[in-house]
Amino acid sequence: MLTLLRLEFLKLLGSRSVRIALLVCFLVPWLWSFAPRLQQVYGLVLTSGFQVPAISLITTVQFILPLFVALSCAEMIGVEVAQGTLAPLLLRPIDRNRVMLSKLVAALLYPALLLLALLLGSFLAGIRLGFGDFTGGSGLGPGGFIGQGALSSGMALTEVLRGYALAALVMAPIAALGLLFGVIFLNTAAAALATIATLQVMRLLTVFPEGFQKILLTTHLDVYLRQGDITQSLILLIIYTAGFSLLTIFAFDRRDV
Repeated sequence: MLTLLRLEFLKLLGSRSVRIALLVCFLVPWLWSFAPRLQQVYGLVLTSGFQVPAISLITTVQFILPLFVALSCAEMIGVEVAQGTLAPLLLRPIDRNRVMLSKLVAALLYPALLLLALLLGSFLAGIRLGFGDFTGGSGLGPGGFIGQGALSSGMALTEVLRGYALAALVMAPIAALGLLFGVIFLNTAAAALATIATLQVMRLLTVFPEGFQKILLTTHLDVYLRQGDITQSLILLIIYTAGFSLLTIFAFDRRDV
């Protein structure tokens, strides 16, 4: 199992799309750190390096990160089918479920890798603003960027790390969904398009009753910004991730590749 998992990560990191995604995530924070018209356009003045991770996360988690996750996870099946490397692997005395389980683990950890690149780029881009105590908010805690008065560097770091950890959990069901569509369509473009389309359709369902909206995945994609009790959202995200993962294993076990 560990050998399969290591192989999946090597294939993932060897993908050109993944390298581009990591580079973009690393460079995006520099855009916000040095943006000359940030105040005029968004009414925001960055006063601390701890605020750069927040604005970088907020501006990427709604579309850019889901797109990268959907595309790369769809590639994990689509590219191997196109290159003809998946069928020979399955002909070996290896359990199909172990093959898919290794892909699932790699897919679910991939968003955390992207967020790590985003966080690293944010901290480096925020050096010029400093990381000491400041008045305001980190953008990922109570009060947003305005905050609730003076904020210590330790508390700001805690809020940033909490926000990024929750964002990784938010991206997990999208990764599992991308891999599921990859198994269904055996085509990267179709699977990535189906994943993004599914998310967009869910967002359009805001016209339905509030009780129905509460069970939609897209209703909980902003959990990394929420304060207070988020237990219900976390449980639902875990259910979506587990559900998509089990469907992926089930579909792959019965798919002729």
